[in-house]
Amino acid sequence: MRGLLGGGPPDDVDPFTPDDDDDEYRPQSARSVNSGLLSRWLVPRAIRRWAISLSIETPQAEYELGSAIPFRVTMKNALPIPITLTTRSPVLWAWTVEGLTEASHVDQYDPPDEEGKLHFERGERKQFAGEWSGRFRVTEREWEPADPGEYALGAHVNVDGHEDSLADECVVRLVR
Repeated sequence: MRGLLGGGPPDDVDPFTPDDDDDEYRPQSARSVNSGLLSRWLVPRAIRRWAISLSIETPQAEYELGSAIPFRVTMKNALPIPITLTTRSPVLWAWTVEGLTEASHVDQYDPPDEEGKLHFERGERKQFAGEWSGRFRVTEREWEPADPGEYALGAHVNVDGHEDSLADECVVRLVR
């Protein structure tokens, strides 16, 4: 039996379901949006930096001389949209001891003079585990043990002006 006026769909066909034979309105390809590019275009740099937080922590505050000091660096995107930070080089972040990158007086990296991208999905949390040996590198092949005392372990994202929310420090004490 046809509809009321005789020209409509049969009564057993639901008018709110798509017609399987109608290829005219089917999408021909799946499209995706480059969320990193969208983030850089639509979200101002200051808000992108504000959205990302960074922290560094150690399991204990005190360690014996000669023991390794484990640490964890956590970065989190607080926004419900993807965020991409542009870094100074492909080295996206670094950890320090008393301001020395990876506790070394010797430059370890010569990164290319090009930008890097640190991308976070919406609400994403990134965690990195590391360890300081309790020694300072003084030459290519020589390491000296740290003296007893307090040392600042730090981490930062490799961007200009990282002193704001894109950096953090914690203090550990080395004892005999």
